[in-house]
Amino acid sequence: MKTTISVRHTEITDDLRERTNDVLERLGSQSPHALDATVVFDLDGLNHQVEIRLHARGGQILIGTGEGPDHRTALDRAEDKVRRQLERDGGGARRARRAAKPRP
Repeated sequence: MKTTISVRHTEITDDLRERTNDVLERLGSQSPHALDATVVFDLDGLNHQVEIRLHARGGQILIGTGEGPDHRTALDRAEDKVRRQLERDGGGARRARRAAKPRP
């Protein structure tokens, strides 16, 4: 899975970059159809923000955002949101498309 890490208005440590790659690896293992992921770290005043975008086959995009006192906490919160979306979907979008096709 291709990953992109972007940073706006702040800097992140190498340890946080490694942690981000680990998080994306875990999320990618939960979604075998994941094609690429983008993580954006941002700092707005004292508010640390992280956004994870996970792109999967079929045009599906899962987005999780997190805020916290530091980027690590915000990353964990964003990961939890994407993980819940993966668990909730469970392939339901594929089943809905198949059911909508007319049968001959």
